[in-house]
Amino acid sequence: GDALPLQRFPPSSQQPVPVPHAAACQPGRLPARPLLRPAKVCQAGDAYTREKFKPQPTRDLEKEKRRLQNILALGKDEADDKVEQVFVQKKEEDIAEPDRFEELMNEIQERREFLAEMETLGQGKKYQGIVLTEISQKLHEMEIIDKKRSEEMRNIMTKAFPVGNKSNLQD
Repeated sequence: GDALPLQRFPPSSQQPVPVPHAAACQPGRLPARPLLRPAKVCQAGDAYTREKFKPQPTRDLEKEKRRLQNILALGKDEADDKVEQVFVQKKEEDIAEPDRFEELMNEIQERREFLAEMETLGQGKKYQGIVLTEISQKLHEMEIIDKKRSEEMRNIMTKAFPVGNKSNLQD
């Protein structure tokens, strides 16, 4: 409820800008260091000379890609000898069949457990035909692996213990 002030302030866009008096008083004074250098001074220095190209030894990009893939996939660099890699590959070939046999046994066990779960849930009849078919396929594959193993064992035994008379083996 008070009266408005009598003094009016000009809007901010119309305020007078104060002029610095110190710069106007000393017109002949130059800065201590020149801001721009003359062109001759720049050209006289090494600013305009290019370095000569020095080629670096080239890399085998494919080898580098394989190395980085191994680092990302395996977590280690491919610094192993190739002899060791060949040895590991031969081991894997020898172990592949026993691993497959064990793997088949595990798969059969998983299918039996699945069928038991479905029977407890009342869905046993729905899955019984499928699961039993899969189990019979696994058993057939196991029989093939077993036949191959027994044949290999017979060959090894006949080579290791050559016997002239085969009737001794049947006893």
